[in-house]
Parts: sequence; C-alpha cells; structure tokens
Amino acid sequence: MNLHPQIIERAGKSEFIVLPIEEYQSLVEIMENYEDLNELRAVKAASKGDKSIPLQQVLSELDL
Repeated sequence: MNLHPQIIERAGKSEFIVLPIEEYQSLVEIMENYEDLNELRAVKAASKGDKSIPLQQVLSELDL
C-alpha cells in the first residue's frame, strides 16, 4: 500500500498527518483485521487441548 500523507506542522514540529480517505479506510480495515486475528489467536490458545466436536454432531444439535 502506498500512503500519501500530508504532514502539518505547528511551531516547526510535525503535529498532524492528513491522508486521502481511501488510504485511511484501508488502514482502518487492516487494523480491524489485525485485531480480529489477535482475538482468534487468543481464543485458539485458550482452547488448546480442549476436546473437539465433530461437525456432524454440531449440525445435528443445531438441527441443520
């Protein structure tokens, strides 16, 4: 991804960055996906060693 930031300074110091909306939205989506991945990894680690349930049993219990 190529970013095209515009840096805004105040008193000679970089203070803000402005991005095109499409780039900002892409960054938000990437961060949300990263958070989802971290949550998935945490749940997977917490359930390590748990007994699995066959798919057919789950479908049957859900009447699917």
